[in-house]
Amino acid sequence: MDSIIFDVDGTLWDSRIPVAKSWNASLEAYTGRPSTYTVEYLGSLFGRTMDDIAAALLPDATKEEQLAFGEECFQAGNRYLEQEHGTLYEGVKETLEVLAKKYPLYIVSNCQSGYIEVMMKTTGLEGYFSGHLCYGDTGEGKGKNLATICKHYGLQDPIYVGDTQGDANACAEAGIPMIWAAYGLGTVKNPEQTIQSFSKLLEIL
Repeated sequence: MDSIIFDVDGTLWDSRIPVAKSWNASLEAYTGRPSTYTVEYLGSLFGRTMDDIAAALLPDATKEEQLAFGEECFQAGNRYLEQEHGTLYEGVKETLEVLAKKYPLYIVSNCQSGYIEVMMKTTGLEGYFSGHLCYGDTGEGKGKNLATICKHYGLQDPIYVGDTQGDANACAEAGIPMIWAAYGLGTVKNPEQTIQSFSKLLEIL
């Protein structure tokens, strides 16, 4: 193993509460409807691509309306998270500090551009990562972005840490082994390796 790549939501932090507040405000402003997005519902959407999330947020709208509304939600969410931050899972910062001394660390997510930057800035994690890539940067899904970041940085034997079946599918597409963060937001069928807390990475790696 020569590097570690991380997911964001459900792996490094939980931003569902502030994002729900932001997206509900966007829904009311955009449609005039009362807010309806619950924290639990957003948790079921996190990990999907931006286009898929936009379609789920406004299912009765046209494709163009969905994408426009989704963009409004994503950018409003970035701005809101600057003020009301997401919450790192227990042990994340301390564990990254140890891992970064031995391995280069990266992030690949299906989120919008700017989201990873906000997460790192507001949590103080900026100095631990050597690079990152997301759906908002490329318009590509996680599997292709994993391959891209490996090619760009010359990663030969990375491992991915994520929390959903979508993460597992992307890793299979990219040919990268995955550690399932079982404390996160999703489930994974037949995970190769599992951690019940972030600090358990130190025991595995």
